[in-house]
Amino acid sequence: MRNWILALAGALMMTLSALAGPAAAQEDMDAQPRLFINLTTDDTWAAAKAITFAHQRALANGYDTAIWLNVRGVYLAEKDRPSHIHGLMAEQGVSIQDMLTAFMADGGTVIMCSACSAAAGLTEEEYIDGVVMGSWPVVESWLFAPDVRTISW
Repeated sequence: MRNWILALAGALMMTLSALAGPAAAQEDMDAQPRLFINLTTDDTWAAAKAITFAHQRALANGYDTAIWLNVRGVYLAEKDRPSHIHGLMAEQGVSIQDMLTAFMADGGTVIMCSACSAAAGLTEEEYIDGVVMGSWPVVESWLFAPDVRTISW
């Protein structure tokens, strides 16, 4: 009798969890996560793809999106640095700086690694307008938030 009661209780718990599962999954789907893109290269082909993805896919679909420029990526937002765009995007006639500026104008966040900027010899004044210098609290608020997804280029 005792085994029968334990089996019944187990079956009841599995049934209840199965019923709650779809509701919990739906709640997770309803919550729009934020996207944190880690961009470490100054290769303009890769950067253009990352910025396009951030802007035209994530941000355009309602995701709160940040691009963290670090390592050699800090050069991408330098005002006076030429930036050749490859492939199909070359036809648009925009620079990487133009792409980052448009991304920020539409609500995206561009975070600059402070330590990488110092290592590259760049200051905040040398970057395009709107770039946020990435202090630890700024980066931490994105990188370790429970609703943030991260992708790296």
